[in-house]
Amino acid sequence: MFDFGIAGYRPYWLHGLKTVSAAHGRRLAGLAGRTLRHVWLVWDLGADEWFADCPVLLDFGSEQVEINHQKTDDLSITFNNIGPHQPLTWPTSDDFQLAWRPEPIAQLEELRGQELRHASLLEWAGGTMADGSVALGFAFPAGHLTIYNALDENGFLFSAPGRDWREHVL
Repeated sequence: MFDFGIAGYRPYWLHGLKTVSAAHGRRLAGLAGRTLRHVWLVWDLGADEWFADCPVLLDFGSEQVEINHQKTDDLSITFNNIGPHQPLTWPTSDDFQLAWRPEPIAQLEELRGQELRHASLLEWAGGTMADGSVALGFAFPAGHLTIYNALDENGFLFSAPGRDWREHVL
């Protein structure tokens, strides 16, 4: 199993809204009312940019959600398995110098310290090959974060889901 160069990380790939909801819906719903402490991203130090192939970590104190997308519809959600203070090494290249960074994107810094209103599962229905792919949405008092499949990597939206998403609040 490919671990993305992250010690202790064992992604568990799921497909489809019903499968993701059955596996993680209750635990994601239980995050409501918790304060977001950090959003950790893997940063490519050489290019000085987010390395979107690796999981996104949402630290809610005693619960850390680890979200990762690959291919066109693979979604892995794990909890409390990744230590963002541990070094990581991309296993297929010596050229990458990677490190965990908390809130390296301004919109993520704006969410830090806010209490989560609710989590939701979002199903893409935009009439494209991505139809049926599942994203995670996190609603905060002063902002929103969606982590979606950006075709074989993670992507972010920082506004409420648009009409091409079917939202299923947990």
